[in-house]
Amino acid sequence: MNEKFYQKPWFWYVTSIVVVLLDQVSKHAILASYNEGEVLQLTSFFDFTLRYNSGAAFSFLADAGGWQKWFFGGIAFVASVLLSMWIYRSAFKKPLEAFALSFILGGALGNLYDRIVLGHVVDFIQVHYQNSYYFPAFNLADSAITLGAAIIIFDMLFSKEKKSNA
Repeated sequence: MNEKFYQKPWFWYVTSIVVVLLDQVSKHAILASYNEGEVLQLTSFFDFTLRYNSGAAFSFLADAGGWQKWFFGGIAFVASVLLSMWIYRSAFKKPLEAFALSFILGGALGNLYDRIVLGHVVDFIQVHYQNSYYFPAFNLADSAITLGAAIIIFDMLFSKEKKSNA
């Protein structure tokens, strides 16, 4: 069987590790450069600002008293194991799916590291409209998860394989 490098699971696991490393390097740079709440406006719609999120998406359960750290950490751990198995199964025949999953896995592991080591997730990217309408702060791990999920959805909707089997 003449498999290409991107049809091997290890390639996608390495991709996930690269996502984790980029996420952690960016977070450490922000932590070294900013105080919590400090803002650097880069454009009229984009800022860097240091925020801590002890909850889940959009700070869900951030004020729950601490148990959420272990709850969300456990979910991220289980999801990471399942994603690793899914990557292994899809790498050989569905490299686009494996690509998407590797980004989701890398993002999940990047935020899991924060949650376990720091007790919260470091967010620093702030997008807004006219300094009035702010989207919740996020980080590279969140971006990787979102990109991976979008690719999975796109692939599910427009995959030639799915259409040919219908």
